[in-house]
Amino acid sequence: MDFDRVQEYVISLVPPRAPVLQEMERVADETNFPIVGPPSGQLCYLLARAIGARRVFELGSGYGYSTAWFCRAVKENGGGEVYHVVWSDELSSKARKYLGDMGYSDIVQFHVSEAIAALKGTPGPFDLIFNDINKDGYPESLPVIKQKLRSGGLLIIDNMLMSGAIFNPDDRSAANEGVRKFTADITQDPDFIVSLVPVRDGLIVAYRR
Repeated sequence: MDFDRVQEYVISLVPPRAPVLQEMERVADETNFPIVGPPSGQLCYLLARAIGARRVFELGSGYGYSTAWFCRAVKENGGGEVYHVVWSDELSSKARKYLGDMGYSDIVQFHVSEAIAALKGTPGPFDLIFNDINKDGYPESLPVIKQKLRSGGLLIIDNMLMSGAIFNPDDRSAANEGVRKFTADITQDPDFIVSLVPVRDGLIVAYRR
């Protein structure tokens, strides 16, 4: 089976996006900025909607593309909070503009901070936590996530296939090793029910028992 062809087909099934989301996708294409993309965004929206998420925390939010999908779910679930966390003032500013244009300013809590530290300092529990920080930091994030995610909540982690590099045993980069350790840790953790969804670059979806 042609994996690229499958991905193209999956993309074709995503419903039309709002103009601002399409603009964010265009910017990502032109600047090679890593966003989750439409199929992963749609899956994040679906999962957040399905569990009735009202409090969502993102570790690593870029300029707000994934945030927008979570905001849509939270708004349709009756309102709540989505935490957008990045290191960069510039990215935070861009996200404020994009998300404001979509009418989500009253939902988003913006933080310019190291993401794990921000999660530690924010009162929980959360219904859903999305993790897309530097991959070498993934293992360190898991104990904090476990403290902040409610029973019955979901953890979603991006880039679990590392564009195929995860399958190369000779690639011992910090990013690859971080993903490998995190994958081993969470799949062996009795507090989670885990599945890896091979959409785009791979999402782990984990249910907190």
